[in-house]
Amino acid sequence: MHCLLRTRLFRVCLIGIVTVLNTAAWGQSSVESIAAVAPKVVKIFGAGGGAKLHAYGSGFLVSANGHIVTVSSHILDGDTVNVVLHDGRRFPGKVLGVEPPLDMAVLKIEAEGLPHFDLAEAVAAAPGTRVLAFSNAFKVATGDEQVTVMHGVISAKTTLAARRGAFESPYTGQVYVVDAVTNNSGAAGGVLTTWDGRLLGMIGKELRNAQTNTWLNYVMPISELKETITQIVTGDFSSKKRPDDEESPGKPRPRRYESLDFGIITIPDVLNRTPAYIDRILPGSQAEKVGLRPNDLILFVGDNLVQSCKLLKEDLGRLEANDTVKLVVRRGDTLVSVELVAPRKAE
Repeated sequence: MHCLLRTRLFRVCLIGIVTVLNTAAWGQSSVESIAAVAPKVVKIFGAGGGAKLHAYGSGFLVSANGHIVTVSSHILDGDTVNVVLHDGRRFPGKVLGVEPPLDMAVLKIEAEGLPHFDLAEAVAAAPGTRVLAFSNAFKVATGDEQVTVMHGVISAKTTLAARRGAFESPYTGQVYVVDAVTNNSGAAGGVLTTWDGRLLGMIGKELRNAQTNTWLNYVMPISELKETITQIVTGDFSSKKRPDDEESPGKPRPRRYESLDFGIITIPDVLNRTPAYIDRILPGSQAEKVGLRPNDLILFVGDNLVQSCKLLKEDLGRLEANDTVKLVVRRGDTLVSVELVAPRKAE
C-alpha cells in the first residue's frame, strides 16, 4: 500500500516538474521570439483625420534595403507616408505598388542593413498552432516604444467571408482565424508568427463575419501574398485593378447626377479613397425624407460597393431621370436601406 502511494506521489511530482519545465520553455521561447521579431515590425503614419479615419498603421520589413509590406488603406493616400523603425529612426516612405484584390501594398524607405523577414522562410500552420501577433494597435508606439504583442492560437483556416459592405473587403482568399483580438485600429499590416518567430501572415483590416456579424480576428497567409510582394519588389508587377478604378480612354463617363441632387453632402474628398461618409443633409431634400443622416457611411449604390467618394460620384453620375436607386448605409452597427429617385432636370 505504502509502495503504491509512493509511486503515485512520484508520478504526480514528475508530471508537475515536467509541466513547470514546459511552461518555462514556452516563456523563454516567446521572450526570445519577441526580441527577434519586434525590430522587423514598423509603425506607419500617413493620411487620416476624417470621420473614423485613423492616421496610423503597421507594416513589416521584407528586405535589408527597406522594402515594407502593409495593407492598402487611406493611410497611403497622402502626400507623405512616414515610417518609424523599432529604434525610433524615421524615414519617408514611397509606395512601390498596390494590389487591390489582395488589399496589400509595398513601401520603400532608403535604408540599409535592416532586420527583416525572409519570405522564402515563411511557413504555414494548422489549427491549434500557438502564435504571436505584432502590430501598432491603437497607436501604442510612435517612436522607439515596443509594438503590441499578443499571443493566441490558430483556431481555423478558412475562406474570408466578411460582412457585405461593412468595410472595404476586396480580399476573399484564405485566412487564419486567430483566437486572440488581433484586428484593431492600427493593427492592419502587422504580422503573425509562430511561437518561435517564423513568419505566418499579415494582419488584415477590421471586418465583420458575414454570417454572425461578429468582429473577425484574421490573418492573410504569406503564401497568398508572397508572389505579388516579390513582383513589386523586383519591379515585375502589373496591378489587377477593377475597371472602375481608372477612366477608360475614348469612353467618357456620363455624370448626369451627383449626391447634391438628392440633398446629400459628403465629407471633403481629400484622399484618393475617402470613404463616402455623409457630412450634411439638406433640409426638405429627398435624403431627409427617406431618413438619411449625417455620419451615415454609404456602402452600396444599387449592387455596386462604394469604396470611396470618387466611386459614389461615378455611380450616381450614370443615373437617368426617374431612375430609382437603392442606397445601403452603415449607421453605427446597423445597415439601413433607402430608395431615392433621380429627379428630372430642366433641359
